[in-house]
Amino acid sequence: MLAEEFYRDADPASTGPLAHLRVLDVTKVWSGPLASGVLADLGADVIRIELPYGRDGDVPPQIPGTGRSWFRETVNRNKRSVGLDLREPAGRAAFLELVATADVVVENYRPGTLDGWGVGYRQCREVRPGVVFVSVSGWGQYGPGAHRAAYDPAVQAAAGWMSLNGEPGGPPMRAPTFLADELAGLHAAIGALAAIVHRDRTGDGQHVDVSMMDTLLAGSAGLPTLAAAGAPPRRSGNETDFVVPSNVYACTDGYVYLAVALNKHWRELAAAMGRPELGRASGYGGNAERIAHRADVDALVAGWCAGLSTQDVLDALQPRGLVIAPVRTLAQVVADPDLHERGTLQHVTLTNGTSAVMVAPPARFSRTPTRIRCGAPEPGQHTAEILGEQPYAATGEKTAPSPVRYG
Repeated sequence: MLAEEFYRDADPASTGPLAHLRVLDVTKVWSGPLASGVLADLGADVIRIELPYGRDGDVPPQIPGTGRSWFRETVNRNKRSVGLDLREPAGRAAFLELVATADVVVENYRPGTLDGWGVGYRQCREVRPGVVFVSVSGWGQYGPGAHRAAYDPAVQAAAGWMSLNGEPGGPPMRAPTFLADELAGLHAAIGALAAIVHRDRTGDGQHVDVSMMDTLLAGSAGLPTLAAAGAPPRRSGNETDFVVPSNVYACTDGYVYLAVALNKHWRELAAAMGRPELGRASGYGGNAERIAHRADVDALVAGWCAGLSTQDVLDALQPRGLVIAPVRTLAQVVADPDLHERGTLQHVTLTNGTSAVMVAPPARFSRTPTRIRCGAPEPGQHTAEILGEQPYAATGEKTAPSPVRYG
């Protein structure tokens, strides 16, 4: 299918399927900004509430040539910003006036923090009974550990994920990305949308509790179930317990990842390696046999790959329908013309007029297409604009915005 066919019925004015939603983003670091960022990418009007001074999320390094932090720009694009200090009476009043116009509030402070400031779920639902209030935290809003602080690697450690990552016999290893944050942010966005569906059907808002610990366990491929049954999985590096061969193999100029799950694909691989007799041979023909002879099979495949370039291996196996891919660096990935043609990588103009390449919203909609509409806002950039929109107070009548000093 061509892109023109997929988007044949697209609305050219669309910002995405959630253009009717207003979301207030009271977040920091990564999990919370990611949750609201998913909703922003899907077209929601996401208003970031942040201090009117400083630059929250300006984590080094900067994107070369932009003067902007990769951290802030990638997770806060497609948002507007209001500068408010929620610890001050005027800031709280202005925020609650915005809540009266909002569908969703997303926050990821330590449980109890927003309640202490007078802007928690109880206060928000007083001015907007149908509000969906999404709280992301390390350990949840209730339970013995709810009060504890959390960072992504600490959750990876506590969830058992680090113990599974790395080479057999090696030390525990964290994921190089914010895995617990990412999963919590995605589940927070999903939870917000599910609660909105319920609200639209019944009129009832609710509090959505998303913990990084829960989401990382849920995203562990069912392995906690094995552990609970007394069969904890082993650390397997690049191997897979139930498929052989399945590993990373060195070539003359790099590495390939190869997995052979089907016996017919093993026969194709055996033929490509010049050993067709192994396709049905005892000890090799079935996957259970290959698992029992894992070391021999791995050595055979590794020996064949060692004499070829990565492209030679790809050319030999891709036409045969095998699952194989080169192990690429991110620099190689972002230079891939296929990703630019598909629109996966998008050139975005930032607030200061510079530009950067970012990953586009991954879900594609044929009728309501999405895109990166703008870079991350300056802190408080839209304060006057948004507070001047005469938000509805709890009475439902339009009021002037509360006086608040902003930058």
